[in-house]
Amino acid sequence: MRTSGILLPISSLPSPGGIGTMGAAAREFVDFLHAAGQHYWQILPVCPTSYGDSPYQSFSTFAGNPYFIDLDLLIEDGLLKKAEVEAIDWGSDPMNVDYGKIYCNRFDILRLACSRGWGRDA
Repeated sequence: MRTSGILLPISSLPSPGGIGTMGAAAREFVDFLHAAGQHYWQILPVCPTSYGDSPYQSFSTFAGNPYFIDLDLLIEDGLLKKAEVEAIDWGSDPMNVDYGKIYCNRFDILRLACSRGWGRDA
């Protein structure tokens, strides 16, 4: 039996946070693929990127890329406020990832979410 699929990096999914994440857009894309009769979604490695932001050049093959953490889910969990995320400059071109701005801003907002969730009851 022949099947088909598509190659699309997670970073290419639409997102207000400057880069695609493993959030709602990923789930919607999987639903779209299913409805279109596709069987596979091949993604690039999801490890943290290093110099050049290449998924094939990473510090770790075991860690996940913090760029792919969905900020909307952190808002839903009460760890971030929507206004805090919207106040960040993620880049001016929604068609291109501005890795410099994401690198400068992403970790600060994730640390804020972490500080609000640390020691919190599940």
